[in-house]
Amino acid sequence: MSFTSQSEHLLSRWGKWSVAHPLLILLVVCVTVGFAFVYTANNLSINTDTTELVAPDAPFQKTSRRFEQAFPQDIRTLLLVVESSTPELTKSATQRLSRLLNADKVNFESVYTPNDNPFFRRNGLLYLDKADLQDLSETLSEAQPFIGRIYQETHLSGFFSIIDDALTATGDNGPVPMDLPAMLKKVSAALHQTMNGDKALLSWEELITNSKKVTSKNSFIIVRPKFDYARIRPAEEAINSVRKAVAQIQEADLPEVKVWLSGEVGLEDDELSGISTGTFNASLFSVVVVLGILLVAYRSVYLTLATLVTLALGMVLCGAFAAAAVRELNLISVAFAVSNIGLGVEYAIHFCLRYRDNINHHINKDRAIISTLTSTSPSLLLCAGTTAIGLYAFIPTDYQGVSELGLLAGTSLFICLLVTLIVLPVLLKLIPMTVSATPIVKTPSGFEHLPSKIAALTMRYAKPIALLVAMLAVGAAFLVPQVQTDFNPINLRDPNTESVIAFKRLTQDKETTPMTLTVLVKDADKAKAVQKKLATLATVDKTISLFDFQPTEQDDKLALIEDMALTMGIQTREFPPLNMDNNPVPAIRHLLTSLAAVLPKKTDPQEIAILTGFRDELQDMLTEYDARLQPYRHAFVDKVQTALMGTLPQVMNELLGSFDAGGIALADIPDDIKSRWLSKEGWYRIQIFPKQNLNELANMVQFITDVQAVEPDTTDLPILYWESMKAVVAAFQEAITIALITIALVLFSIRRNVTDTLLIMTPLVLAGLFTMASTVLTHTPINFANIIALPLLLGFGVDNGIHMVEKLRHSAIEEKNMYQSSTARAMFYGALTTSSSFAGLAFSSHQGIASMGLVITVGIFWIMFSTFIILPVLSKLVLKETDVAA
Repeated sequence: MSFTSQSEHLLSRWGKWSVAHPLLILLVVCVTVGFAFVYTANNLSINTDTTELVAPDAPFQKTSRRFEQAFPQDIRTLLLVVESSTPELTKSATQRLSRLLNADKVNFESVYTPNDNPFFRRNGLLYLDKADLQDLSETLSEAQPFIGRIYQETHLSGFFSIIDDALTATGDNGPVPMDLPAMLKKVSAALHQTMNGDKALLSWEELITNSKKVTSKNSFIIVRPKFDYARIRPAEEAINSVRKAVAQIQEADLPEVKVWLSGEVGLEDDELSGISTGTFNASLFSVVVVLGILLVAYRSVYLTLATLVTLALGMVLCGAFAAAAVRELNLISVAFAVSNIGLGVEYAIHFCLRYRDNINHHINKDRAIISTLTSTSPSLLLCAGTTAIGLYAFIPTDYQGVSELGLLAGTSLFICLLVTLIVLPVLLKLIPMTVSATPIVKTPSGFEHLPSKIAALTMRYAKPIALLVAMLAVGAAFLVPQVQTDFNPINLRDPNTESVIAFKRLTQDKETTPMTLTVLVKDADKAKAVQKKLATLATVDKTISLFDFQPTEQDDKLALIEDMALTMGIQTREFPPLNMDNNPVPAIRHLLTSLAAVLPKKTDPQEIAILTGFRDELQDMLTEYDARLQPYRHAFVDKVQTALMGTLPQVMNELLGSFDAGGIALADIPDDIKSRWLSKEGWYRIQIFPKQNLNELANMVQFITDVQAVEPDTTDLPILYWESMKAVVAAFQEAITIALITIALVLFSIRRNVTDTLLIMTPLVLAGLFTMASTVLTHTPINFANIIALPLLLGFGVDNGIHMVEKLRHSAIEEKNMYQSSTARAMFYGALTTSSSFAGLAFSSHQGIASMGLVITVGIFWIMFSTFIILPVLSKLVLKETDVAA
């Protein structure tokens, strides 16, 4: 007895036994699935750490790990970007937020504020360029009369009287002590906001220093959170704690402080949140659509329920295998569940549609089940085997996520098929099904004529269609080399999340861009030499190392600082607090009188507009003051004084404190700063900033190439992005080549027919070619996410090719319309269910998920085109009567 005869005999015996003992089989299956469910729940977890997913043993990963070991405080951090309307409010909020986070030892390992600490507050002026420090000295010299008066009269009436004196000192009476029009313009704006119910705060730092290099409305906090990798979002608790602290630092009467959460951890958390939301919505969409497709395909609620139950049981057992094989799913391998839904449902569709055809030709339900089991099992087993080979080819690759995906998805195919062949016959035995006494012959009408018309058209115009396909293939071949790869994982994320918005804003500024390179050098002298050489490169904007924290030209700068202290004429290093003004009305009215006298003498239109606007705001203030009841005027004056003078004491105290700067040697730099540039093992860190925008691949490659020419062991984000993408592409090229060759060899060894092997493989290759060409036409680059679609499409294409070749031979013998067969219908509805599983992803806000959904949907279209059009055409041209008969 041949192997085929033996397998048919065994399947027939199993079918007879299963239909005779359905309840016993269901009991055993349910008990097994129950144990599997408990085992999966206790042993399977999700590890969302993505650091080791790509080429963990590659040289660039080893270099990165050496950097992480030398400077662990900069790895896996959450970057908080604090910003507000004024530099003073930003500094205050940063200090308060840092204190709150430092106190939370449950969620945070460390909190570091780079530019806001006692060392920089005392010595910050030494880090300015000498020319900028000279400009600041001149600005303070001009402002000194104003500051001296403010020091004596720290209240609203004093402030207005100083402005009054400054106005009357114009013209022949003397010089204006500072840029009065510029100051009045900002004062008017703050008054206008306050009068109209908005929250305003005048920045005295901007008024006094008048330099963007000295002032900044942004500040940064680097936080190392504690992670719980058993959660989908490992940093969720820490991020919730940050948001709670941000809410606490908001002052009711002051402008809002915006805190952006970004950095590696912030980006990952938003991505995980987006993936979870997008995947859930897409899954819900898929379940509804798949349910609808099954109802249309079967026209039976019972068959639909049987398919869903079979799929659910298979998924539980697949989960148990994953728990035993890998124990932890990563962000890539978790996709095996999606692939199982698509391919697992396809097995059930093939079985149920063949059963439905058989039931219409037999009076005995048992005979229909047994016949279906014996006729579909060999082809389904061959499909599962070849698809699994395609997926197993990814196991040896350096892309760990896809390696585990290949193992889990490949093995799960056999599990799903086994469940289909064991459980589905039993369920079909138990569910009610109408059995016709005579075979049902349906007369196709309307839309049902379409398959026969397509079949006739395909067979009649086989040669022209083949020529057209050949031309399309040539055109696609020219497009494939133009396939782009998107190396930047930031582009995969939802562009509307705060982490991505903040990251992109940081990259637009050369001073804050995270897209920098890092070099580690052991010796101090060598580090200086390497830094000097790197600074001369055309693609390098600047470099920073520990040696840059020792200011240059210190003697000259200290002399300038001493002159500024003498010019200010303030003996103490503490500015007095603001005094409450009980009644600023007299000072305001006197100021209005002075404005009325001064305005007619002005000739500059811009200055006239500024003074007129200031006068109008003062009049509005008096109107508002008079309109308020007596008990509430005090609060109103306090609000205005805070808006106009609230930042003054802080600014002056910081400025006066900076006059205490002294000479700085490397040994004077605090440990919390030094440890980020010199490791315990003696590694000096050199950070290299690019001159060009690294969002363009050409710029990034040139930047990396230039730096590596000086120091090969370079690391940081640009290299991790670029090398990871190269490793992923290389892994997929290798795996797909191995998979195609192996599948071809297996098909030939089983079918013993070169023609059949080529008929199955050729449309598969063409579908892949057309899919890649489509990514060029739709401007969809290959990235870390959508590249996962390739193994899934490979398996789906092989399945369809095997089914169609088998059916083409039988259809040619029986002279039947191949599209009317249960096999063709199963392939069609299987494609619909699979594509619907992924089509919803194309509408996800997460760009990586959306691109994966798009590529898979387009790929399934080309696979179906190749299967239903190209394959029949090739069979018409290639298969001879003798081949068919054989």
